[in-house]
This record gives sequence, structure tokens and C-alpha cells, in this order.
Amino acid sequence: MPQWIKHCLIIVLSATILAACSSAPKKESSEKELYEAAKKSIKLRNFQQATLALEELESRFPFGKYAEQAQLDLVYARYSALDLDGAILAADRFIRLHPQSPNVDYAYYLRGVANYNLDGGIATQFFTDVDITSRDPGNMRTAFQDFAQLINQYPESQYAADARKRMLMIRNRLAAYELHAARYYIRREAYTAAANRAAYVVESFPSSPVVEEALAMMVELYDETGLLKLKEDALTVLKANYPEGIAFNDDGSFKKQFIQKESRSLLSVISFGFLE
Repeated sequence: MPQWIKHCLIIVLSATILAACSSAPKKESSEKELYEAAKKSIKLRNFQQATLALEELESRFPFGKYAEQAQLDLVYARYSALDLDGAILAADRFIRLHPQSPNVDYAYYLRGVANYNLDGGIATQFFTDVDITSRDPGNMRTAFQDFAQLINQYPESQYAADARKRMLMIRNRLAAYELHAARYYIRREAYTAAANRAAYVVESFPSSPVVEEALAMMVELYDETGLLKLKEDALTVLKANYPEGIAFNDDGSFKKQFIQKESRSLLSVISFGFLE
């Protein structure tokens, strides 16, 4: 056989062997290998990679040795990757599948924190000029329920103290939102609706920092609408609790500051203030 033919055969055989090797199926990672890879990624703060490993583990080994812990770690990995909706779904699933788990309190806690941050908690860390009081705090209310459930069911949980602090912050946020709505109604000259919102703040969030402003608003609004008995009641409470506050002049007289009547165009009136 000519030498050049031998060389050609060797080249063809080598290429065939290499192709066979490259097309051979890769060995799939074991359950333990996937879990260890996920933990390593979490330690390195590569939460996207950790999420992928945990999702694969859960898909391939739903009843395996590491399944329960992997499902809990997935909540944390998604939350840390800023996939807040995904974290909430993972927490819901863990709570549903493992209601008796000794770590279920952590799932409730992370679900609450994820809902809390869905309403701007994370965004405001980077954009300090964001006014979150004007946004409907729907997810904050859900977070409040999550934290309340955690505290009621697991009062001794290591996460209970932080949950209580967050509930206080949420109450203050809800109060601020109600007062924002009251200001909106004042601008639209819907004074009764504004007074009702302010009164709701005083009744529902008595320890909120905005109660003083709400009381002052009530005094002015009740005066404007002719509800003088309610005005005097609100003024009495305001003087008793904030005698040197923002609502009074140096001589102790009440200072009107919320209702600023302006001449409004016909277009503004018929559009309820939306078109100035």
C-alpha cells in the first residue's frame, strides 16, 4: 500500500475517533455535586449560577436528599439575584410543601422581605429622590401580612425581631400614603374626602410620625367645611400632644397651611383638576 494512502487512512481514523469522543454524552452531575456547586456559587455571590444549579437539582431530584434544603436555598438565591417575584413563588412553594419544616419561618420572612422590596425598598437605596409615598403600597400590605403571620406562628423565631421593625416601617409608609392621598384631595378641593383620609391616619396609625400633620390638616379642613365641633376636637388633641409643633404660630394661634385657594380655569374645573 502506498505510503500516502496510509497517511490518509490515519488522518480519517483519527478524525472519526475525535468526532466520536466529542459527540459522546457528557456525564450528568449527581445530586450532591449540583448542591455543592450551588452552595459554592452562593458563597461566591454568583446567585444567577446558584439559581440554575438549584433549579436543575429540584427538577432532576424532586425527592432527593437535598431537595428540601435546595428549595429553601432557591428562595434566597432568587431574592439575592433581585428576582423578587421568583423568590416569592419559591417561598410559597416551600411553605406549601414543607409546612412543618423547622426552617419554614425563614421562608415566611424572605417572602415578606421580597414583597417589602417590591414596593421600592431596593430602588430607593440607589435613587434617593424617589418619592415612594405617592405609590400605592399594595405589596407593602402583603409584606405586613407575611411578617404578621411569621410573628403569630413563630414568635420565638430569630427573624421575628426584624419582622416587627419592618412592620413598624410599613405602618409608617401606609400612613404617609394616606396623607399623600389627603393632599391630593385638597388640591382637587374635595375637602370632605381629604378630612376622612387624615382622620383615618390618626385613628389607624396613632404612633406614626405624620399624625401631627394629619391632625393639623383635620382642623383646617373641618373649619373649611363648617364642622366646627370636629374642628375643636381635633384642635384640642393637637394642642395637647404637639403644643409647639408645626401647626402653631409663635403666639400659639393656629396656622393655616394646607388649603390654598387659587383661581381655576373652566378646563381645570370640568376635568376635576387633571387638566390645568
